[in-house]
Amino acid sequence: MARKTFYSFHFKPDNWRASQVRNIGIVEGNAPVSDNDWEAVKKKGDKAIQDWIDGQLKGRSCTIVLIGENTAGRKWINYEIEKSWNDGKGVVGVYVHNLIDSNRNQSSKGKNPFENFTMSPDNKKKLSSIVKAYDPPYTRSTNVYDHIKTNLSDWVEEAIKIRSEYKG
Repeated sequence: MARKTFYSFHFKPDNWRASQVRNIGIVEGNAPVSDNDWEAVKKKGDKAIQDWIDGQLKGRSCTIVLIGENTAGRKWINYEIEKSWNDGKGVVGVYVHNLIDSNRNQSSKGKNPFENFTMSPDNKKKLSSIVKAYDPPYTRSTNVYDHIKTNLSDWVEEAIKIRSEYKG
């Protein structure tokens, strides 16, 4: 049975790339949201966005952060990472910059979004030293897709195992 996962990504530039990964079907992800649905949630303000994210994270065992050119440091992606980790979910990153978008373009590699987090105020160890961020070793989009398809379920299982080793 496929693991239930939550996909975190920068919506506007990476929605097309994210849909490619979600459609692999190796893991069961949260339902895609349309541009109109997302805009409707955003119009209701930060509390509505937070409530929507919290609802989407319920029942998920892992959050997959799809890392594009401008993913790191985004407010709601940061919230999703922090909430997922604090709720005891596995967290894993997958770079998607070499997947093509709807215009058949690739993008530049973005920064690791886990660099922005430390374990706790008392433990300054960076989350990026614990949470893995996989960068497929290919530049051709079809090879990147195949690499993600081949490895995603293992990466999710590893992320869940890693998180289980860090209680609290």
